[in-house]
Amino acid sequence: QVQLVESGGGSVQAGGSLRLSCTVSGLTGRSGCMGWFRQAPGKEREGVAEIDPGGAYYVDSVKGRFTISKDNSKNSLYLQMHTLEPGDTAMYYCGSSQRWCLGMNDAWYDYWGQGTQVTVSS
Repeated sequence: QVQLVESGGGSVQAGGSLRLSCTVSGLTGRSGCMGWFRQAPGKEREGVAEIDPGGAYYVDSVKGRFTISKDNSKNSLYLQMHTLEPGDTAMYYCGSSQRWCLGMNDAWYDYWGQGTQVTVSS
C-alpha cells in the first residue's frame, strides 16, 4: 500500500520560513514526478513545485522563495519555504506520479498525502 505523509506545516508570520516534508512508503520501482500542491479555502488546488529526473519546476508566485528537493535514501520529498506571504496560506499536499512531470497537472499524479496546513499571518 502506497502512503505519503506530510509534516512540517504550522503558523508563521509573514516573512518567516517553514520546511515541509513528505515521507513515501510502499512505492516500488523508480518514481517519476513528485510535487507539492496547495489548496486555499474556496480555491482550486494549484501546483507549487515539482521535481523529476529532468529538474525542478516552480509556479511563478513562489520562484526565488521556495525550493523543492528529494532525498531518495530517505524516501522523502521536501519543500523549503522562505519569505512566506499571507497568500501562501493553504493546505499543502505532496503527490507522486510514475511518469515525469507535466506542467503542474494534478491529474497526472497517482498518489497523494493527506496534507499539512500552512498559515501565514500579516
